[in-house]
Amino acid sequence: VQLQASGGGLMQAGGSLRLSCAVSGGSLGYYAVGWFRQAPGKEREFVAAIGRSGRPYYSDSQKGRFTISRDNAKNTVYLQMNSLKPEDTAVYYCAAGSTATVVADAYYYWGQGTQVTVSS
Repeated sequence: VQLQASGGGLMQAGGSLRLSCAVSGGSLGYYAVGWFRQAPGKEREFVAAIGRSGRPYYSDSQKGRFTISRDNAKNTVYLQMNSLKPEDTAVYYCAAGSTATVVADAYYYWGQGTQVTVSS
């Protein structure tokens, strides 16, 4: 199974971006998918996850600004990010596993990451 994250870029504070995580080599329906991010000099942190049923989970700091969704027919998970802040600047990674969890090590497969930069 391979994951391809895309959609990152440079955005001004207050703007929006939608990240995509395309799954290949397997059916997305079998997996929960999580988004994590890592800023320079910081540890990787949980952003959001979506279970196989479609139930979403969010980090408290993103709740209300970010929305995770999935389209099993397109084998793609999305992360809609609104009201972006400079502190959202990071490389965003998507990962697939059997359970939607905040624990990064629980995910089996990881994408290569996409850079999100938010200017003030």
